[in-house]
Amino acid sequence: MAALPAQAHHLMDLGAMAPTPLNGLLSGLAHPVVGPDHLLFLLSLTLVALRRPLTWVITLLGVGLLGSAAGLLWPAAPGAEVLVSLSLVVEALVILERLPAALLVPSMALHGYVLSAPVLGWSTMPVATYLMGLLVSQLVLLVMTQTLIKRAATVLQPPLRRLIALALIGLGGAWALAQVMA
Repeated sequence: MAALPAQAHHLMDLGAMAPTPLNGLLSGLAHPVVGPDHLLFLLSLTLVALRRPLTWVITLLGVGLLGSAAGLLWPAAPGAEVLVSLSLVVEALVILERLPAALLVPSMALHGYVLSAPVLGWSTMPVATYLMGLLVSQLVLLVMTQTLIKRAATVLQPPLRRLIALALIGLGGAWALAQVMA
């Protein structure tokens, strides 16, 4: 599975559903779970957020939403999916404290940009409910994960964080290579 390219998918693709406001909302709510690269990116943000306030995470979600808006205005940037995969490598290097956490801001915007691609061509209301569902699901996922990880912070000693970071580098690199080779 790790060698397969990661791509932005959503519930609408899986169920071949029509773009209605309710289906847009359901698709937005489900998207973080259906896209493995986005899910890993979001979950791993909490490792960086251990040393930051919750408002930092919420700000990143806002940046992701702005990235989605940019994707709706200027779609189809070449290589965006490859960069999303490589953002896992950037995130791992931030976790390892080899890069500044500020690099996660453009990475989050890029994730938002790519998440807008599946809804291009939809009418305004399904797109709005998709973005609302996406924002809510990511917020709930990040707040829950950050709360759980802060409680388990003693378990996440540096060796385990390094192992997680190495796994992110491997997956991000493999997904990016698979995209380039495709």
